[in-house]
Amino acid sequence: MRVVLQRSKLASVTVDGQITGAIDKGYVLLVGITHTDTLEDIQYVAKKIADLRIWEDEDGKMNRAIHEVGGTILSVSQFTLYADTRKGKRPSFASAARPEQAEPLWQAFNNELSTYGLHVETGIFGAMMDVSLVNDGPVTIIVESKAK
Repeated sequence: MRVVLQRSKLASVTVDGQITGAIDKGYVLLVGITHTDTLEDIQYVAKKIADLRIWEDEDGKMNRAIHEVGGTILSVSQFTLYADTRKGKRPSFASAARPEQAEPLWQAFNNELSTYGLHVETGIFGAMMDVSLVNDGPVTIIVESKAK
C-alpha cells in the first residue's frame, strides 16, 4: 500500500460537477493499493497516518497529530501510484490491484481511519475526479506498508 499524504488547509473532490468530499484543515490522502496488500497493510498505514506528528505545536515544531488539531481526512483512490515507468513511454499499472480487490481494501482503509476518531470524506472509487487542494507548508509525505 502506498499513500501520498498532503497536509492541506482546504481540499475537495468533484465528480461530474458534484462535490463528493470536502475538508478544511487536514490531510488529502492519495491511496494506492497493490495486488499483495492485506488487511494488515491497511491497519499499519492507517495507524501510521493517525499518529504522525506533522502539525506545529506552540513552538513551531512538527509535534502534533491530526486529532490534536481537529483535522479531517479526504481519501482518494489512486491506482496510478503503482505506475511503472521503467520501460517504454506508457506506464504499466500491472502492480496496481484490480478494482475488485482494491475497492474493498480502500473502503476498509477509510473505515480503519475512522476508528481513530477521524472524520473521513472520500472521492468515488474508479471515477474521473477533479481534486483541488491548498497544500499547507507545503508538507507532502509518502507512507508505505512495505516499510513496516
